[in-house]
Amino acid sequence: MDMEKEKTLAFTLDPKSGVPYYKQIILQIEMAISDGRLVSGDQLPTVRGLAVDLRINPNTVARAYNELEIRGVVNTQQGTGTFISDKTISMTEVERERILAGLAREFIAKAQSYGFSKDDVLSFLVEEDPVKRNNQEVSDGDKKSTVFTH
Repeated sequence: MDMEKEKTLAFTLDPKSGVPYYKQIILQIEMAISDGRLVSGDQLPTVRGLAVDLRINPNTVARAYNELEIRGVVNTQQGTGTFISDKTISMTEVERERILAGLAREFIAKAQSYGFSKDDVLSFLVEEDPVKRNNQEVSDGDKKSTVFTH
């Protein structure tokens, strides 16, 4: 894995998933810790900054950060920011595969509803870098996304 990928975290919220936004943020941060994209001492975006980027209420981001702090995953230092703690988070390959399978099924079903074949989707994914520009908003229909580089 190259250094650029290790330090890039793209937050994406899906309003149609049925999962509250704050839980989607928590899961994405926990996955980033488990796969090494976030390590102890890394600073998360500010509550206000992430809320603006994702176009959501700052209270939603604050709730996610608060839940992570209760779990010991992050430490918030008033006036300085929110930082990843030294707590280890790991996910089994089965857990990661389950999450990826759900995302892939949803994506393929949506692509097929627009007339794209699995081969079309595969060709596109092989040719395209899904995170082309750092700190640029990515538009995907109703989804809210932002790329955070630290």
